Amino acid sequence: MPEHKIRVLIAKPGLDGHDRGAKIIARALRDAGMEVIYTGLRQTPEMIASAAEQEDVDVIGLSILSGAHNTLCPQLMGLLRAKHMDDVTVLVGGIIPEADIPGLKKAGIAEVFLPGTSTQEIVDFVRSHVRNRD
Repeated sequence: MPEHKIRVLIAKPGLDGHDRGAKIIARALRDAGMEVIYTGLRQTPEMIASAAEQEDVDVIGLSILSGAHNTLCPQLMGLLRAKHMDDVTVLVGGIIPEADIPGLKKAGIAEVFLPGTSTQEIVDFVRSHVRNRD
């Protein structure tokens, strides 16, 4: 039986228009053998939750540089819970003040990756935290 390929949704919530980092992460995860869906810019939490449900993803990776993480992340986590998608690992990367990280984790974010994190570190985290769903 073939091994389940990890499915990852990469999204850019909010009004931030800078997606270079998101594309670099998407490419690194794809190169590591994962299936990656990139939703593009200016996604609402509703759009992200809906896409994650339709694509049956294991992981959602959010790239946030706009400073709206304290609003967008809890909204997304609430939508995922409402859809009974508690098994989806949600990661955030971007410009996140250290003081905001505990609140994000309390809201259900599995990990926060700050600028300078290596792509290998992110790949390793995803591999070690996603349960095999087969």
